[in-house]
Amino acid sequence: MTVTEAIQKMDAYEEAIYALNHACSVLYTDGATAAPKESWKGRGKTLGYLSGQMYKLTVTEENEEVFRTILEHRDECDEKIARRAELNKETYDDMHRVPLDEYVAYEELLNEADAVWHEAKLKSDYAMFAPYLEKMIAWQKKIAKLKDPEKPVYDVLLDMYEKGVGTAQLDQFFATLREELLPVIAKVAAARQPDTAFLKKLYPVEGQKKLSERVMEMEGIPFDRVTLGETEHPFTSGVNKWDERITTHYHEDDVMSSLFSVIHEGGHALYDIGSDDDLQFTCLAGGVSMGVHESQSRFYENLICRSLPFCKALLPVMREIFPEQMKGVDADMMYAAINASSPSLIRTEADELTYPIHVMIRYEIEKKIFADEVTVDELPALWNRLYKEYLGVDVPDDRHGILQDSHWSGGSFGYFPSYALGSAYGVQMLEKMEKDIDVWGAAENGDLRPVTAWLHERIHRFGSLKKPQEVLMNAMGEPLDAKKYTAYLKNKYAKIYPGITEA
Repeated sequence: MTVTEAIQKMDAYEEAIYALNHACSVLYTDGATAAPKESWKGRGKTLGYLSGQMYKLTVTEENEEVFRTILEHRDECDEKIARRAELNKETYDDMHRVPLDEYVAYEELLNEADAVWHEAKLKSDYAMFAPYLEKMIAWQKKIAKLKDPEKPVYDVLLDMYEKGVGTAQLDQFFATLREELLPVIAKVAAARQPDTAFLKKLYPVEGQKKLSERVMEMEGIPFDRVTLGETEHPFTSGVNKWDERITTHYHEDDVMSSLFSVIHEGGHALYDIGSDDDLQFTCLAGGVSMGVHESQSRFYENLICRSLPFCKALLPVMREIFPEQMKGVDADMMYAAINASSPSLIRTEADELTYPIHVMIRYEIEKKIFADEVTVDELPALWNRLYKEYLGVDVPDDRHGILQDSHWSGGSFGYFPSYALGSAYGVQMLEKMEKDIDVWGAAENGDLRPVTAWLHERIHRFGSLKKPQEVLMNAMGEPLDAKKYTAYLKNKYAKIYPGITEA
């Protein structure tokens, strides 16, 4: 097979895979937002069939030859062709280790597990979900051992979400967070708290929907390419730069919950739709890793939109939509309120200071799961113990504890550390960005297009063309330094809570 023939065959393969991925993505989003509750039963059959077709298209002797031929002659190909072959070969290598019937059965299991998780969370009944969790964990262990029998299982899983990052790096990263942040969290919890009562008033959902649209406009999200839906657990789904779906969940007594979910998911969307046109419909479209992806969502959510300058832009919009609720509130009050910190139960509702500890707890639990140090039945007790140990809170039930996140119901073991890594990446990106543009002028004007343009040039446009560490160095200019992240948090909260020790 010539290199030219191999490239033509790879083009045809990716065109077919894109179409199947598109169909699966739309089905998943529909199931999570608009489809009837019981629709999972029929949807599972369809997703299973489509997954089977994906497998059959991928696991062929010809594909192995196609990708190998290109990689053996990568010096004759342009950068995009070689990178596509590299990523497609990784997919082939992962998939061909598993028999077709087992691959399809697992895809159907994920669909059913997601449906059961929703019901179990509603009923706060971990026992309903536990059998599915056990099956998924067993599958992940099996696949990890097939992929790399010499490597610890959890390191194999972590590598799927943040290439090159394993427990050695993460143990050190989280040790720094634990050492630097837990004393600050304790001091902040004992300090006088800002007034947050105005945020807990009744904010009708219709008004919150208007607020979501206005904030999406401020974030620079194009409505002709990005839609906003409602679901139990907010997420982002998209397969090309012209079709991105973000979701949120509205709480009438907690207006900021949805607002920051929209901003967070909007950050994911801006990354996805920012990939260059010539990367679309290939494996290079979209983000390069979940750590880099979460750096974008957390960047907008926390570093920009929880800042005092952005509060000055947001306040008039909120006064316009909710005049009674916002009466007497100024920008300083809003800034203090949306950054108020206290140990809590729910990761997605956590403040910026305590948030990484929520992630650390999940990391420690997943490490124990895949080191066979804890059984599925013992997980709720472990979860509750770690929340008490690190954050001093008592977990009242499964809904507010181990069932709160959707990740495990989708088989996403190893994903959680990406949130903390992304938050830390963002701090160093901001440090570099401030040298190039007027970040806070853009935030105070309520027009984040200059911020997005900077991120687009250094991160978004590359999609998965460059490797994660290359993208990060392009945006950060230096390797990750966990102490820069903790210093940022300590300095920020020392100003919000006068009296605690400043970093």
